[in-house]
Amino acid sequence: MAALTALRSTVARIARRLGETGASLVEYTLLVALIAAVAIGAIGFLGDEAESTMCNTGTAIANADGTPPASVPC
Repeated sequence: MAALTALRSTVARIARRLGETGASLVEYTLLVALIAAVAIGAIGFLGDEAESTMCNTGTAIANADGTPPASVPC
């Protein structure tokens, strides 16, 4: 809930700088909230797969110089 409050205050501050009020502020808030929800959903949905991909990439980079395989924590 604190994140939502911070988001609202940030959007309000940006809207004041742009000279926007009323309905425009609501539109900006909804747009930012939608973007945040999609980003959180994507991270939650792809989290394990992204972690596995990053781990495999890190291991490949660590072992790319031809030395014996290094122990890379994942």
